[in-house]
Amino acid sequence: QVQLAESGGGLVQAGGSLRLSCAASGRAISSYAMGWFRQAPRKEREFVAAINYSGGDTLYVDSVTGRFTISRDNAENTVYLQMNSLKPEDTAVYYCAADWGYGRLRVGPDDYDYWGQGTQVTVSS
Repeated sequence: QVQLAESGGGLVQAGGSLRLSCAASGRAISSYAMGWFRQAPRKEREFVAAINYSGGDTLYVDSVTGRFTISRDNAENTVYLQMNSLKPEDTAVYYCAADWGYGRLRVGPDDYDYWGQGTQVTVSS
């Protein structure tokens, strides 16, 4: 079992930055691809970014490319999402998730095995 705990969310003005953290416990995440998803009110949960087990490969949804950066520190069992140039449409609950394996990065929520509880990000205009 992997337990995931997100932190770093909050209220920020448009154009600002936030850094989300996802701390894992229970098992090392070095064998897992890690992803960030978000869910806005009355919307489906959507893929934001993913990083492979080593950190050597990343994938982003088009709407955040160039603004968000996913990274990981396997020694600290932690994954990060640096969010810059935030927009009101980035407002959502952000979740991190773990996908066991060394294959290609995946974007479907059902492909991920473990989830955190989420952290709220609110971007004011």
